[in-house]
Amino acid sequence: MGNCTVAITGASGSVYGMRLIEQLVLAGHDVSVIFTAAGVEVTASELGFQLPVQDAAVASVALAAFLELPSAGRIRIAYIEDLFDAVASGSHRTDAMIVCPCAMGFVGSVAAGLGSDLAERAAEVMLKEGRPLVLVPRETPLSLLHLRNLVTVAEAGAVVVPAMPAFYQRPESVDDLVNFVVGKVLDVIDVDHDLFKRWGDER
Repeated sequence: MGNCTVAITGASGSVYGMRLIEQLVLAGHDVSVIFTAAGVEVTASELGFQLPVQDAAVASVALAAFLELPSAGRIRIAYIEDLFDAVASGSHRTDAMIVCPCAMGFVGSVAAGLGSDLAERAAEVMLKEGRPLVLVPRETPLSLLHLRNLVTVAEAGAVVVPAMPAFYQRPESVDDLVNFVVGKVLDVIDVDHDLFKRWGDER
């Protein structure tokens, strides 16, 4: 894995996506980051990070600084309205795309094949090219429509990793809960990490 796309939508739980970006960069991967319009607003509300607009280079530096990364060299911001971005094309090699957190409206759009913005189009590309697409929904309760849409995207090839932290590792903080979910995502795309103790590991 070397080149990943992370989309942050308007579902609550933007901390999951931000931790995922941090871990991918620290593991040596290049990351294209897409915030939906609602994702920008929710991230600002939940974490206090306001994505700079109009200048992707400035936005990349701002995101790297917020995540306390040593540099912005492995982060590339792609704006949601830019359907000419590389990730919108199947000829661009992307090793995995993770939508984290994933709003149920986004799931519905992908299930219907709408491709109406860059994030939806990039997800559609991953499915049509047979590449890993991981969706991390954070919603409860789930309606029948939600469930049917999740089945549809799973049948199309996506992997659904709900934001459901476990407790067997005896979490002591919110960070521990976040790390568990992000660690499960990294497991799915085969990226090594030490974010949580696995079942059977010495406690």
